[in-house]
Amino acid sequence: MTEPVQRDGEQAGAPGAPQEQADARDVAYWAKSVSRLNVSAVPAGATGINVSGRRLNSPIQGFGKMWQKTYQVRIPADRVSPVELVATWKQRFPDFWPAGNRFYSSLTGIAPGEVALIERTLAGPLTLSTGVMVLYADDESFTLMTPQGMVFAGWITFSAAQQDDQTVAQAQVLMRGSDPLYELGLMLGGHRQEDTFWDSTLRALAAHFGAPDATVDTAVVCVDRKRQWRRWSNIWQSAAIRSTLYLMTAPFRALTGFLRRSRADR
Repeated sequence: MTEPVQRDGEQAGAPGAPQEQADARDVAYWAKSVSRLNVSAVPAGATGINVSGRRLNSPIQGFGKMWQKTYQVRIPADRVSPVELVATWKQRFPDFWPAGNRFYSSLTGIAPGEVALIERTLAGPLTLSTGVMVLYADDESFTLMTPQGMVFAGWITFSAAQQDDQTVAQAQVLMRGSDPLYELGLMLGGHRQEDTFWDSTLRALAAHFGAPDATVDTAVVCVDRKRQWRRWSNIWQSAAIRSTLYLMTAPFRALTGFLRRSRADR
C-alpha cells in the first residue's frame, strides 16, 4: 500500500487534510445527538403538544410491519436542477402539503437539528398534533425523523437527482406503525391515506415547476413482515389519543383561562 504523501509543515491527521475537511463538512449536515426534543417557541396555529420531551423513534422502535415507500415525480431538467428543486422544497415545504395539513418550521427553516411542529388531518374534526426533527440536510436531500407518538416510527428522506433530461424528485419513507392502534389504522386505510398524501405533495411540487400533468410513481416494499409485540406499550405515547383528549378538554381550558383572567382583573 502506498503511504500518503506528507507535505512540509503538515502534520499527519491534521484538520487541514482533505479527507478530514470532507468529513467535517459532512458532519455539519447531520443533527447533533439529542436525548429528548425541545420546542423553544410555539407559532400561532399550532398546539405544540406531543413534541417537547419526546424521544425520537426509528423503525427499530416501532411496533408494526416495516415498509419502505418510494414516491417519485419527473420534471424536465431544463425547468429546474436538483439543487434548485431541493432548495425550493426546503424553503416552501408546507406550501406543497394538501389542504388541512400544516407544517410549522423554526425560524431557521429546515436545517439539521431543527424541530418542526405538525398539525395533520386524520379523520373528520380530528387533527394529529405532533412534530418531526430534521435529522439531515444538504444541497440535494433532507431527512425528517419522527418522535414518540407519531403514526409511524421512522424517517422520510426528500431528494432530487438528474436522470438523462429529467430532474427526479423523490420522497422515501422507511416506517413501522408506532403501536398496535396505529398499525390497525394503517391496515384499515391509513397506508392508502399516506400514499395519497405524498402523491398530492409531489404533484403540487411538479406543478410549481411547470409540470402540472406529471404523474407520481409509487413503489412499496415490505421490508419486515414481523410485528414487534414487545413494543405494544408505545400506545401510551400516542399523539392521536392525546390530541383527541386535548380537543375534548378545550372547553374546560377555555373556562379555566376565563376564570383566571376574571380574577386578575379584580
